[in-house]
Amino acid sequence: LATGPRQNNGIFYEIRTYDVKPWKMKEFVDIINKYIHLRTAHSELVGFWSAELGVMNKVVHIWKYDNFDHRTAVRRALASDEEWQGKLINSILPLVEKQDNEVAYLVPWCQLGKPPKEGGIYEWVTFQMKPGGPALWGEAFQAATNAHINTGYTKLIGVFHTEYGLLNRVHVIWWNESPDHRAVGRHRAHEDARVVAAVRESVRFLESQQNMLLIPLQCSPLK
Repeated sequence: LATGPRQNNGIFYEIRTYDVKPWKMKEFVDIINKYIHLRTAHSELVGFWSAELGVMNKVVHIWKYDNFDHRTAVRRALASDEEWQGKLINSILPLVEKQDNEVAYLVPWCQLGKPPKEGGIYEWVTFQMKPGGPALWGEAFQAATNAHINTGYTKLIGVFHTEYGLLNRVHVIWWNESPDHRAVGRHRAHEDARVVAAVRESVRFLESQQNMLLIPLQCSPLK
């Protein structure tokens, strides 16, 4: 994970999570769907989701940048964009209780994917790995991920490794047709000896994990 293609280009992804006031979620989503074009005029939005299971009243969005100079230029342009500030940012900030961001790279063995069709659900799984970095746990983690891919019940969208934020953290995004389709696939995977063996090896380096079921917003490029 620590060597390879991502070291030879500057592309990174900013992952933003907002905790929205429970009684303001619908208003927040309506504003984002209506005015997100003011933000995407400046840089590329990968996806925008609201949490359905695992946590509540949380949204997650991912932005792609060519490098850190690109992000700096975008943030500078946004600071002088009065329409974006007036119609979007100033409208949603009173609805938000907390904001977090992380900078992450796609791991070298994973290309950002797309779902085979619209209308499914996304599972966002966060793994907190033991200190030591990918040199310690990278191969085992890749093997466990590939074991799940090979079952064929789910579609891998992306695997992100944090660069800023809580380190030794990996975010994996999966797509499934429905929560029930995911449940059936997971049960079958847990009965697959190859998956069991790969996961058993990987969890030796695992400190904690958490998942969320996400629903894409209308404006999200990934649907």
